Amino acid sequence: MKRLAIYDMDRTITVRPTFTPFLVHAALTLNPVRLLLAPVVLVAMLLYVVRAIDRATLKETMQNLLLGRAIDAKALAGVVDSFAEKTARGNIRPGALAQIAADRAAGYHLVLATASYRLYAEAIGRRMGFEDVIATNTLVGLDTRIMARIDGENCYGPAKLRMVTAWMKTMGVAREGAVIRFYSDHVSDAPVLAFADEAFAVNAHGPLQKLARNMKWNIVDWS
Repeated sequence: MKRLAIYDMDRTITVRPTFTPFLVHAALTLNPVRLLLAPVVLVAMLLYVVRAIDRATLKETMQNLLLGRAIDAKALAGVVDSFAEKTARGNIRPGALAQIAADRAAGYHLVLATASYRLYAEAIGRRMGFEDVIATNTLVGLDTRIMARIDGENCYGPAKLRMVTAWMKTMGVAREGAVIRFYSDHVSDAPVLAFADEAFAVNAHGPLQKLARNMKWNIVDWS
């Protein structure tokens, strides 16, 4: 049997979200003038709150505003590395570190499954000891520049489960041949929590706590 320990990232492993901080970090490093567009970013966020746009469109819009329609991958590499290092140093829950170490010692294959962008989540995952990362991909142009477009699905909600099962198929791991643990802080991950053999509601907000109690999932606090 293949043992998989799959972790959500933002507010599960990390204390704070990473997407907006990454974009701000990149803008400050590469082109601080773009931060003058912050009011437009706030408008985009409000449009998402009132459901005028979806999460994928919000992400693409924010990336477009703060990084531009396309950015050279080499120019971004140093930014990704410094942000991942900053995150690993100051934005990881101690309880997450302990559980990751315990799962590794128990022989679980460590997988990070996050709605955050692969372009920086992978760098964070490497520092945390994850063996594979399932994340939202960004479109790369023929000139290798990173576009302000999502490639495929935003790894969120039901799409995360689809991406997890697609990854398992690629890895040759059948569901009946796997024991799966999944850790998340948010009710949007209910499809993957229900898919897992062992579901852990971590640092859970109200809706997830209620669902976890009803479903008899484990409730843990890593703060």
